[in-house]
Amino acid sequence: MSLNLTDRLPPDAAIPAQFTLSLTAEERTRSRHYFETDEEHGVYLRLPRGTVLRHGELLRSEDGQTIVQVIAKPEPVMTVTAPTPLDLLRAAYHLGNRHVALEVTETYLQLSPDPVLKAMLEQLNVQVAETIAPFEPEAGAYGHRHSHAHEASP
Repeated sequence: MSLNLTDRLPPDAAIPAQFTLSLTAEERTRSRHYFETDEEHGVYLRLPRGTVLRHGELLRSEDGQTIVQVIAKPEPVMTVTAPTPLDLLRAAYHLGNRHVALEVTETYLQLSPDPVLKAMLEQLNVQVAETIAPFEPEAGAYGHRHSHAHEASP
């Protein structure tokens, strides 16, 4: 029997999850889709259109009885590092001009593998390493932005 997951809850260590749902960044943008949990239990997402799930969030079944934790599934990514913050900022600027899904941190950028973008980045004096890692791209200027505990409030 499959579960219908209809409610999205923020991460909360005090709420025990019965299942985990490991999804790639692209899969976390699907608000109405069938998946299998890591424990091989079928679940249907029935969330508002446009929902983007984040690592650690909880999903509750429509009957309120089951909690599923969302996990950012490791996937192929390019990790960009730079010798200076300005070089990293410059790389982020050029990637932003191409509307690339991008994870931005103080010390690195991450994006999906692309040989053309890799060549461009290498010309910008930054290092590009292809690896497998969880990918949490920014929601975008018009999306619901996730918060970071270390960011200052405006």
